[in-house]
Amino acid sequence: MQKSIAFVLCGCLLSIGVKAQSSSIEDILQAIEQNNKELKAWSSQLESNKLALKTSNNLPDPQLGAFYLPFGDHVGGDYAEFQLTQSFEFPSVYGARRNLIGEQSARLELDYQVKRQEVLLTARQYCASLIYLNKRKQLEEKRVEQARTVFEHVQELFDKEEVSVLDLNKAKVAWMQEKFKIEHIEHESRNLLLLLKNLNGGKELTFQASEYLDALELPEQDEIWEYKLTRDPSLKLLKQDQVVAQNALKLSKSKTLPNLSTGFNYQGVRGNNFSGVYAGLSLPLWSNRNKVKAAQLRLDFSESWSAANTDQRRTVFEKQYYEYRMLLSKFREYQTTLSGLNSDELLLRSYQAGQITFMEYYMELQFYRQAYDAMLDMENQLYQSRADLLKHQL
Repeated sequence: MQKSIAFVLCGCLLSIGVKAQSSSIEDILQAIEQNNKELKAWSSQLESNKLALKTSNNLPDPQLGAFYLPFGDHVGGDYAEFQLTQSFEFPSVYGARRNLIGEQSARLELDYQVKRQEVLLTARQYCASLIYLNKRKQLEEKRVEQARTVFEHVQELFDKEEVSVLDLNKAKVAWMQEKFKIEHIEHESRNLLLLLKNLNGGKELTFQASEYLDALELPEQDEIWEYKLTRDPSLKLLKQDQVVAQNALKLSKSKTLPNLSTGFNYQGVRGNNFSGVYAGLSLPLWSNRNKVKAAQLRLDFSESWSAANTDQRRTVFEKQYYEYRMLLSKFREYQTTLSGLNSDELLLRSYQAGQITFMEYYMELQFYRQAYDAMLDMENQLYQSRADLLKHQL
């Protein structure tokens, strides 16, 4: 009996742990990375493109040719000829192309990582929005309870004929409005969960968190940027384009060397035959004209484009980082000011004690609640911006 109870307790603890684990942001991102249909499609396309690149370095097919000439005026026997040849580029060309294919494959990998990052960033921001809505829901549930308490108090006063029906109706409308806010929050939460479900390949996800676990303070601007340069696939993609262009230039230069061909040849006329090896040489006098120059220009463009885009992204990042710091400072001021006010309770006590009228209570309450809601909105904006600033960590 004790063993059975122990197994049941272990099972309950395990299920609680799994549920808690499944509702964390990191586990949701991991599930989406595995189940997202777009990422699966891009992954298949990535492998297809990499294989297609490899085929560009294959040898051309061998050629087999034969002559049999029985017609015409001739004294000897019929003439026959057989030839098998294999053509190929200069050996160094294959090495240069192999290096280019390797860099092009690396670029395809980075392109996939950019798409993966976009999907996971969207999912993380959805999760941050859900946390915000869950916090709002908890807050609104308390406000509904307060509104219900006020309505019941006004109902008692109305029954004693101490207030008019107008005050009773206002209290009832205020209570109803708070309940409608909860319904609106639940509707938005369902929509976000549907969006997460879509990102997760149609599989259901649960997310009940109502607190942000990440700190709002960020490292210094230069530290984040240096880390971005080494981790952000969209920035690494700019550098990789230069590497691809450099290898394409090397390949173009190597193609100035001659193409080669070799094979076996047989010729015979009535018992007399000749056979031996065949060798050929193709000089690229015209086929490679201007190709090296074009590859050099593509490399120059890639270097200029990479530098310009990196500078532009640095400017956008600095602007975003500055706006984040300004909003964080404003949010901290709101936190400090509103943290110890306890305005809802104080106003309710004042109203119940008859120190203020219902309308005075309601107007003052709305003032403090709007300030608190603004603080929650700023917190949500901060976590949305934080996810974007640190998307290179995904």
